[in-house]
Amino acid sequence: MIPRMTGIADKVAWILGAGSGIGRAGAVALAEGGARVVLSGQRAGALDETAATISAAGGTALVEPLDIAECDAVQAAADRIDARFGRLDIVVNSAGHNTRQRHWADFDAAKWDRVVDVDIKGALYCAAAALPMMRAQKDGLIINVASWAARHDAYVAGVAYTAAKRAMLAMNASINMEEGVNGIRACAICPAEVATPLLQERPLQPTPEDRARMLQPADLAATIRFVAELPPHVCLNEILISPTWNRAYIGDLDRRPPPS
Repeated sequence: MIPRMTGIADKVAWILGAGSGIGRAGAVALAEGGARVVLSGQRAGALDETAATISAAGGTALVEPLDIAECDAVQAAADRIDARFGRLDIVVNSAGHNTRQRHWADFDAAKWDRVVDVDIKGALYCAAAALPMMRAQKDGLIINVASWAARHDAYVAGVAYTAAKRAMLAMNASINMEEGVNGIRACAICPAEVATPLLQERPLQPTPEDRARMLQPADLAATIRFVAELPPHVCLNEILISPTWNRAYIGDLDRRPPPS
């Protein structure tokens, strides 16, 4: 007998990077399923826009501005979630950052540090802050939005981003290894190209035609909600997802190093 999906109504979901792209779309999708969503990111105005979209549709959203690279700030935000709701059911680590200076030829320590601070250290801080609440309730789901580059080397993604997202897979596996006995599961979603504002940080911009063929935020939102609605005894460890027109296979100018 195939297990039926379970509802997420009234569950508390904390979405990091909720001001745009995958995070915003995922937050809206979870709210449409009845979850009470907490929206975090650096840009308060963008978070307010996400919250307004959710509220207009009859959902519940709380704005919690946050730089996830600041460990103490992350813990303080988690404490406020605990005080307000008394639980935390879902975390979506969807905050992402990259830089135009992403290859060895244009190494920039400060910019690469920021990529690592957001893309892996920030995700680690958020998971660590959520786990005590999830252990107490013997249930919880952490969705880590990684990357195609975490599984397949990709020149276009850059050195620091690829390294950080590959580390996220290891972090994801460690959650399942150590916390599954506490009813906690983690899923790493590894998308290939997604048409989000993060593309603006690429040295060579994709064409409008290429963007239209990419995965869209709504596709990832549907994936996030699918994972969230699985029964608690199901751990979907990892999802590798790409557009049918996959430039990792087809190739393009930004998929390989330029000649020196």
